[in-house]
Amino acid sequence: MNILLLEDDLILSAELCKFLESNNFTCDKIYDGETFLRQIKNNTYNLYLLDINVPKINGLDVCQTIRSFDKNTPIIIISAYGDLSDKKDAFTRLADDYLVKPFQFEELLLRMNSLLRRKTPLDNLDQDIIRIDDLIINKTEQKVFRAGNEIALTLKEFQLLAYLAEAQGRTVSKQQITENVWEHNFNTNTNTVEVYINFLRKKIDKDFKIKLIHTRSGFGYYLSSL
Repeated sequence: MNILLLEDDLILSAELCKFLESNNFTCDKIYDGETFLRQIKNNTYNLYLLDINVPKINGLDVCQTIRSFDKNTPIIIISAYGDLSDKKDAFTRLADDYLVKPFQFEELLLRMNSLLRRKTPLDNLDQDIIRIDDLIINKTEQKVFRAGNEIALTLKEFQLLAYLAEAQGRTVSKQQITENVWEHNFNTNTNTVEVYINFLRKKIDKDFKIKLIHTRSGFGYYLSSL
């Protein structure tokens, strides 16, 4: 099980990760909210532990950002703030649990295991969320985010983007696209696929230096950050 910890207390973060690793977890530690959000763009975790008072982006804002594209991964807030108003704010932002510092590591472990038993296994989550560089595609909710910002797509645009993403960098032909995204009797002599690829480029790539949608001349299209 992979855990990502947001905690700017270097001693506490080191001790907590050591404890979790002794209990068969892997633990990555991050010290500020901005780096934390970059970390989850290209990595998948089973559970997040968030302190509130951290540099750059606080833990509650990090929690809210995660929930904008990921409703499933458990989030536990670990904070010295113990007022009811602080807890209410965290749960309003869809945190799953709240533990006030100082706390016993064993209690945190019990809460983590309880949440992990209730949640969807990671293998299933991986099938629902696709990450390519800073692009996140949530297939279950049919939502797309780039650099943390939601991008509005039509249903057919979403289906086309998801199909390209599922190819994992492989080139897919116009024929393959029409058979999988449109009906089998779709007229491949039209330029509909090209038009929709252009729609996606305007929405996904236009405002970004790194382009993700590519054409392989004579073969088809592929999605890659390289």
